[in-house]
Amino acid sequence: MHKTKRLTLIITLCIAAMLLVGCAAHSSTRDTELPTLTIGSDDFRPYIYLDVDDAYAGIDVDLAREACRRMGYEAVFEQINWDEKDDLLASGDIDCIWGCFQMDDQESNYQWVGPYMTSYQSIAVLADSDIHTISDLEGKSVAVVSGSLPERIFTERTDARIPELKSLYCLVSMDEAVIALRNEYVDAITGHDATLHAFLTNANVEYRRLDEELEKVNLGAAFSKDADPEVCSHLSAALDEMKTDGTIAAILNSYGLDADRALGEG
Repeated sequence: MHKTKRLTLIITLCIAAMLLVGCAAHSSTRDTELPTLTIGSDDFRPYIYLDVDDAYAGIDVDLAREACRRMGYEAVFEQINWDEKDDLLASGDIDCIWGCFQMDDQESNYQWVGPYMTSYQSIAVLADSDIHTISDLEGKSVAVVSGSLPERIFTERTDARIPELKSLYCLVSMDEAVIALRNEYVDAITGHDATLHAFLTNANVEYRRLDEELEKVNLGAAFSKDADPEVCSHLSAALDEMKTDGTIAAILNSYGLDADRALGEG
């Protein structure tokens, strides 16, 4: 064979081999891709938030990643406008809503997976405060986050334990509430146990949580009513397994929470 023709043939064969290897590698990558579970939530520290590296972190992020790993899924997180969550769920832009989402009074609105833990709406005061019970709040100033469950509890006062306050401040964020307490503009602030702990600790505020909680709520992951029930069943089984083997407790403890209390075992 002519030398030039032989060289051309060799080059052609090499290119063909490379293409075949490339196709095989591409096929292998595609074959090993995991199905995804797209989780929608707003920023709600310490349950779900973006860390300093703009990566998702938090209690629910850790829980979701591990549960999805056990299911053979990949957890994908989408930051959403909370007011648009139902529309995004209905359109299929997200598969579920998960991020300190309260099941109570919403049981019929979604196909729920949970509760995987309980959360307490609590009251925090400065460590040296003379406030020890909810009744001690009479004539005091309290800050709540606008739109939160504590705002409704203190505004509606359907709970007989809620006294007459001097002032109720509805603030935009927990950061503002913590600043108000630290500077003694208010006597107490309210929120989820985990949220109070994260924000007050981060701000180096020495605080004390009242033994009486405002409300106990169940947290779950919400799917649309027409979502695949098999996916919900597998997620539920993964979370149950994580509770049994201590994984959920370990994650909660890593965020400074009382796992026994959060899991109803304390």
